[in-house]
Amino acid sequence: MPGIRLSKLLFISLITVSPLALAGGKAPKKAPAAKAPPAPKKKVVPPPSAEHKKKLGELLGGYKFGMTKDEVVADFSKKLDEAYAEKLKGTTDVAAQDRIRAEKKREINAFKGTFVSFEANKPSPWDVSIVEEEIAHDTGEAMMERWEKEGTKNQRRFFFFYNGRLWKMFISLDVSILPEDKKNFDTFQGVMQGQYGPGDVQPGLITWRAGEFEVRAIDKLKSYDALGLAIEDASVKKDVLAIREAKAPKKAETSAVIKAVIDPDKKDKPDVKANSNAVDEVIKAQGGGGKR
Repeated sequence: MPGIRLSKLLFISLITVSPLALAGGKAPKKAPAAKAPPAPKKKVVPPPSAEHKKKLGELLGGYKFGMTKDEVVADFSKKLDEAYAEKLKGTTDVAAQDRIRAEKKREINAFKGTFVSFEANKPSPWDVSIVEEEIAHDTGEAMMERWEKEGTKNQRRFFFFYNGRLWKMFISLDVSILPEDKKNFDTFQGVMQGQYGPGDVQPGLITWRAGEFEVRAIDKLKSYDALGLAIEDASVKKDVLAIREAKAPKKAETSAVIKAVIDPDKKDKPDVKANSNAVDEVIKAQGGGGKR
Protein backbone atom coordinates (compact mmCIF):
# COMPACT_ATOMS: atom_id res chain seq x y z
CA MET A 1 0.00 0.00 0.00
CA PRO A 2 2.96 2.38 -0.37
CA GLY A 3 1.25 4.13 -3.32
CA ILE A 4 -1.84 4.99 -1.25
CA ARG A 5 0.28 6.32 1.63
CA LEU A 6 2.26 8.54 -0.75
CA SER A 7 -0.91 10.00 -2.24
CA LYS A 8 -2.20 10.91 1.22
CA LEU A 9 1.06 12.69 2.05
CA LEU A 10 0.89 14.73 -1.13
CA PHE A 11 -2.75 15.74 -0.43
CA ILE A 12 -1.91 16.85 3.10
CA SER A 13 1.05 18.92 1.87
CA LEU A 14 -1.15 20.71 -0.66
CA ILE A 15 -3.90 21.70 1.79
CA THR A 16 -1.41 22.95 4.38
CA VAL A 17 0.67 25.08 2.03
CA SER A 18 0.21 28.86 2.46
CA PRO A 19 -1.70 30.93 -0.09
CA LEU A 20 1.47 32.96 -0.55
CA ALA A 21 3.33 29.83 -1.67
CA LEU A 22 0.53 28.82 -4.03
CA ALA A 23 0.69 32.28 -5.58
CA GLY A 24 4.30 31.77 -6.43
CA GLY A 25 5.64 33.54 -3.35
CA LYS A 26 3.87 36.83 -4.09
CA ALA A 27 0.93 38.30 -2.18
CA PRO A 28 -2.19 38.78 -4.32
CA LYS A 29 -2.74 42.33 -5.45
CA LYS A 30 -5.46 44.22 -3.59
CA ALA A 31 -7.93 46.37 -5.43
CA PRO A 32 -7.11 50.06 -4.88
CA ALA A 33 -9.26 51.68 -2.20
CA ALA A 34 -11.93 53.97 -3.56
CA LYS A 35 -11.02 57.60 -3.02
CA ALA A 36 -13.51 59.74 -1.19
CA PRO A 37 -14.89 62.52 -3.38
CA PRO A 38 -13.25 65.85 -2.61
CA ALA A 39 -15.24 68.13 -0.33
CA PRO A 40 -16.94 70.90 -2.27
CA LYS A 41 -15.01 74.12 -2.03
CA LYS A 42 -16.82 76.91 -0.25
CA LYS A 43 -17.41 79.80 -2.58
CA VAL A 44 -15.35 82.76 -1.50
CA VAL A 45 -17.36 85.95 -1.79
CA PRO A 46 -15.17 89.01 -2.40
CA PRO A 47 -15.76 92.06 -0.21
CA PRO A 48 -17.98 94.77 -1.68
CA SER A 49 -16.43 97.19 -4.12
CA ALA A 50 -15.81 100.76 -3.01
CA GLU A 51 -19.03 101.86 -4.73
CA HIS A 52 -21.11 99.08 -3.18
CA LYS A 53 -19.55 99.64 0.23
CA LYS A 54 -20.56 103.29 0.06
CA LYS A 55 -24.14 102.35 -0.80
CA LEU A 56 -24.25 99.81 2.03
CA GLY A 57 -22.96 102.45 4.45
CA GLU A 58 -25.80 104.77 3.45
CA LEU A 59 -28.19 102.36 5.16
CA LEU A 60 -27.11 104.04 8.41
CA GLY A 61 -29.19 107.02 7.35
CA GLY A 62 -26.51 109.53 8.28
CA TYR A 63 -26.11 108.26 11.85
CA LYS A 64 -22.76 106.93 13.09
CA PHE A 65 -21.75 103.90 15.11
CA GLY A 66 -20.63 104.85 18.60
CA MET A 67 -23.25 107.57 19.12
CA THR A 68 -24.91 107.80 22.53
CA LYS A 69 -28.69 107.88 22.90
CA ASP A 70 -28.61 111.67 23.38
CA GLU A 71 -26.42 112.14 20.30
CA VAL A 72 -28.83 110.05 18.23
CA VAL A 73 -31.77 112.14 19.45
CA ALA A 74 -29.90 115.38 18.70
CA ASP A 75 -29.04 114.15 15.22
CA PHE A 76 -32.65 113.12 14.71
CA SER A 77 -33.78 116.61 15.75
CA LYS A 78 -31.46 118.19 13.17
CA LYS A 79 -32.88 115.93 10.48
CA LEU A 80 -36.34 117.23 11.36
CA ASP A 81 -35.27 120.87 11.06
CA GLU A 82 -35.38 120.92 7.27
CA ALA A 83 -38.86 119.37 7.06
CA TYR A 84 -40.29 121.65 9.71
CA ALA A 85 -38.55 124.71 8.28
CA GLU A 86 -40.57 124.19 5.11
CA LYS A 87 -43.78 123.96 7.15
CA LEU A 88 -42.93 127.18 9.00
CA LYS A 89 -42.26 129.00 5.72
CA GLY A 90 -45.66 127.93 4.49
CA THR A 91 -47.50 130.18 6.96
CA THR A 92 -47.14 133.60 8.53
CA ASP A 93 -49.71 132.89 11.20
CA VAL A 94 -47.95 132.99 14.57
CA ALA A 95 -50.37 130.54 16.18
CA ALA A 96 -49.91 128.09 13.31
CA GLN A 97 -46.12 128.37 13.61
CA ASP A 98 -46.36 127.62 17.34
CA ARG A 99 -48.40 124.50 16.56
CA ILE A 100 -45.76 123.39 14.05
CA ARG A 101 -42.98 123.86 16.61
CA ALA A 102 -45.02 121.97 19.19
CA GLU A 103 -45.56 119.16 16.67
CA LYS A 104 -41.82 118.84 16.13
CA LYS A 105 -41.23 118.75 19.88
CA ARG A 106 -43.83 115.98 20.29
CA GLU A 107 -42.15 113.96 17.54
CA ILE A 108 -38.77 114.25 19.26
CA ASN A 109 -40.23 113.31 22.65
CA ALA A 110 -42.05 110.36 21.10
CA PHE A 111 -38.76 109.12 19.69
CA LYS A 112 -37.07 109.49 23.08
CA GLY A 113 -39.93 107.56 24.67
CA THR A 114 -39.24 104.45 22.61
CA PHE A 115 -36.00 103.81 24.46
CA VAL A 116 -35.99 100.40 26.16
CA SER A 117 -33.22 98.66 28.06
CA PHE A 118 -33.24 94.86 27.92
CA GLU A 119 -32.68 94.07 31.56
CA ALA A 120 -32.41 90.67 33.24
CA ASN A 121 -35.66 88.97 34.24
CA LYS A 122 -37.70 91.82 32.75
CA PRO A 123 -39.76 90.78 29.71
CA SER A 124 -40.07 93.20 26.84
CA PRO A 125 -42.79 93.52 24.19
CA TRP A 126 -39.97 93.20 21.66
CA ASP A 127 -39.12 89.66 22.80
CA VAL A 128 -41.65 88.39 20.26
CA SER A 129 -41.36 90.75 17.32
CA ILE A 130 -39.62 91.29 14.02
CA VAL A 131 -36.41 92.13 15.96
CA GLU A 132 -36.66 89.22 18.41
CA GLU A 133 -33.45 87.67 17.05
CA GLU A 134 -31.58 90.98 17.22
CA ILE A 135 -31.78 91.45 21.02
CA ALA A 136 -30.84 89.74 24.28
CA HIS A 137 -31.42 90.51 27.95
CA ASP A 138 -28.86 91.17 30.68
CA THR A 139 -26.11 91.95 28.16
CA GLY A 140 -25.96 95.75 28.22
CA GLU A 141 -28.24 96.08 25.20
CA ALA A 142 -30.92 98.71 24.59
CA MET A 143 -33.01 99.98 21.67
CA MET A 144 -35.01 102.86 20.18
CA GLU A 145 -37.26 102.86 17.11
CA ARG A 146 -39.30 105.09 14.83
CA TRP A 147 -41.36 105.00 11.65
CA GLU A 148 -39.89 106.80 8.66
CA LYS A 149 -42.69 107.96 6.39
CA GLU A 150 -41.16 110.90 4.60
CA GLY A 151 -42.31 111.19 0.97
CA THR A 152 -42.78 107.73 -0.53
CA LYS A 153 -40.67 106.12 2.18
CA ASN A 154 -42.50 103.86 4.63
CA GLN A 155 -40.16 101.86 6.81
CA ARG A 156 -39.36 101.24 10.45
CA ARG A 157 -35.86 101.90 11.76
CA PHE A 158 -34.54 100.30 14.95
CA PHE A 159 -31.47 101.69 16.78
CA PHE A 160 -29.52 99.19 18.90
CA PHE A 161 -27.14 100.20 21.67
CA TYR A 162 -24.49 98.20 23.51
CA ASN A 163 -23.08 99.68 26.70
CA GLY A 164 -24.74 102.98 25.76
CA ARG A 165 -23.32 103.21 22.22
CA LEU A 166 -25.03 102.72 18.87
CA TRP A 167 -23.72 99.57 17.23
CA LYS A 168 -26.48 98.28 14.97
CA MET A 169 -29.55 99.29 12.99
CA PHE A 170 -32.38 97.17 11.65
CA ILE A 171 -34.70 98.47 8.92
CA SER A 172 -38.04 96.78 8.36
CA LEU A 173 -38.98 97.32 4.72
CA ASP A 174 -42.57 97.82 3.63
CA VAL A 175 -43.53 95.18 1.05
CA SER A 176 -47.27 95.85 1.01
CA ILE A 177 -47.10 97.50 -2.43
CA LEU A 178 -45.64 94.38 -4.03
CA PRO A 179 -47.81 91.94 -5.98
CA GLU A 180 -47.94 88.49 -4.38
CA ASP A 181 -45.90 86.82 -7.14
CA LYS A 182 -43.04 89.25 -6.43
CA LYS A 183 -43.29 89.09 -2.65
CA ASN A 184 -40.57 86.46 -2.12
CA PHE A 185 -36.96 86.34 -1.03
CA ASP A 186 -35.62 85.22 -4.42
CA THR A 187 -36.90 88.43 -6.00
CA PHE A 188 -35.53 90.44 -3.08
CA GLN A 189 -32.17 88.70 -3.43
CA GLY A 190 -31.90 89.66 -7.09
CA VAL A 191 -32.71 93.30 -6.39
CA MET A 192 -30.41 93.56 -3.37
CA GLN A 193 -27.41 92.03 -5.13
CA GLY A 194 -28.07 94.25 -8.10
CA GLN A 195 -28.04 97.22 -5.74
CA TYR A 196 -25.17 96.25 -3.40
CA GLY A 197 -23.20 93.62 -5.31
CA PRO A 198 -22.73 89.89 -4.62
CA GLY A 199 -23.06 88.74 -1.02
CA ASP A 200 -22.74 85.51 0.93
CA VAL A 201 -26.09 83.85 0.14
CA GLN A 202 -27.71 81.33 2.49
CA PRO A 203 -31.36 80.29 2.74
CA GLY A 204 -33.29 83.41 3.70
CA LEU A 205 -30.12 85.44 4.32
CA ILE A 206 -27.58 87.51 2.38
CA THR A 207 -24.50 88.90 4.12
CA TRP A 208 -22.11 91.58 2.89
CA ARG A 209 -18.86 91.87 4.87
CA ALA A 210 -17.40 95.29 4.26
CA GLY A 211 -14.54 95.26 6.76
CA GLU A 212 -15.52 97.53 9.64
CA PHE A 213 -19.22 96.84 9.18
CA GLU A 214 -21.52 94.07 7.96
CA VAL A 215 -24.96 94.15 6.36
CA ARG A 216 -27.56 91.38 6.43
CA ALA A 217 -30.68 91.08 4.27
CA ILE A 218 -33.13 88.88 6.16
CA ASP A 219 -36.26 87.03 5.08
CA LYS A 220 -39.10 87.78 7.52
CA LEU A 221 -41.94 87.20 5.06
CA LYS A 222 -43.41 84.05 6.60
CA SER A 223 -43.40 85.29 10.18
CA TYR A 224 -43.96 89.05 9.78
CA ASP A 225 -44.71 89.66 6.09
CA ALA A 226 -41.63 91.86 5.91
CA LEU A 227 -38.05 92.00 4.72
CA GLY A 228 -35.28 93.30 6.93
CA LEU A 229 -31.89 94.94 6.55
CA ALA A 230 -29.42 94.96 9.44
CA ILE A 231 -26.19 96.97 9.45
CA GLU A 232 -23.81 96.45 12.34
CA ASP A 233 -20.36 97.34 13.64
CA ALA A 234 -18.30 94.19 12.99
CA SER A 235 -15.90 94.66 15.93
CA VAL A 236 -18.67 95.35 18.46
CA LYS A 237 -20.65 92.40 17.14
CA LYS A 238 -17.93 90.05 18.39
CA ASP A 239 -18.20 91.50 21.90
CA VAL A 240 -21.99 91.32 21.88
CA LEU A 241 -22.05 87.71 20.73
CA ALA A 242 -19.42 86.79 23.33
CA ILE A 243 -21.38 88.28 26.24
CA ARG A 244 -24.60 86.76 24.96
CA GLU A 245 -22.97 83.34 24.99
CA ALA A 246 -21.57 83.91 28.48
CA LYS A 247 -24.96 85.06 29.80
CA ALA A 248 -27.05 82.43 28.04
CA PRO A 249 -28.89 80.18 30.52
CA LYS A 250 -27.38 76.73 30.82
CA LYS A 251 -29.48 73.87 29.55
CA ALA A 252 -30.76 71.72 32.39
CA GLU A 253 -29.58 68.11 32.25
CA THR A 254 -32.22 65.37 32.21
CA SER A 255 -32.18 63.42 35.47
CA ALA A 256 -31.23 59.75 35.50
CA VAL A 257 -34.75 58.81 36.66
CA ILE A 258 -36.40 60.60 33.75
CA LYS A 259 -33.89 59.12 31.32
CA ALA A 260 -34.74 55.64 32.58
CA VAL A 261 -38.43 56.29 31.94
CA ILE A 262 -38.11 57.80 28.46
CA ASP A 263 -35.27 55.48 27.40
CA PRO A 264 -35.80 52.13 29.15
CA ASP A 265 -33.70 50.24 26.60
CA LYS A 266 -30.83 52.69 27.15
CA LYS A 267 -30.61 53.34 23.43
CA ASP A 268 -30.52 57.10 24.00
CA LYS A 269 -31.99 57.64 20.55
CA PRO A 270 -35.08 59.60 19.55
CA ASP A 271 -38.12 57.77 18.22
CA VAL A 272 -38.37 57.88 14.45
CA LYS A 273 -41.79 58.61 14.26
CA ALA A 274 -45.81 91.16 -9.69
CA ASN A 275 -44.89 93.81 -12.05
CA SER A 276 -41.17 93.38 -12.85
CA ASN A 277 -40.11 96.78 -11.47
CA ALA A 278 -42.10 96.66 -8.24
CA VAL A 279 -39.26 95.50 -6.00
CA ASP A 280 -36.87 98.04 -7.48
CA GLU A 281 -39.38 100.73 -6.59
CA VAL A 282 -39.54 99.44 -3.01
CA ILE A 283 -35.76 99.62 -2.64
CA LYS A 284 -35.72 103.11 -4.15
CA ALA A 285 -38.52 104.13 -1.81
CA GLN A 286 -36.42 103.02 1.16
CA GLY A 287 -33.73 105.48 0.10
CA GLY A 288 -31.33 102.69 -0.95
CA GLY A 289 -30.72 104.02 -4.41
CA GLY A 290 -29.39 107.46 -3.72
CA LYS A 291 -27.25 109.53 -1.44
CA ARG A 292 -28.58 110.80 1.85
